[in-house]
Amino acid sequence: MKEKAIPMFENYPDVVEVAQLREMLGGISKRLAYQLLASGEVHSVRIGRAYKIPKTSVIEYLIGEAQCRISIS
Repeated sequence: MKEKAIPMFENYPDVVEVAQLREMLGGISKRLAYQLLASGEVHSVRIGRAYKIPKTSVIEYLIGEAQCRISIS
């Protein structure tokens, strides 16, 4: 019997903000979250002073882009 796949972060919107990113990564500090965004390790778009982070970018960061099977169009 096959296990049913559980989608990652299904309870989060497609685009998250820094507070949600911190939750998704296990409660990391604000400082670390902003370092990940500023360095480009987690891809994001900056609009004014706010970062907008595609949920797929968080998943790519966690599992590595080479293993990610999500198509970003």
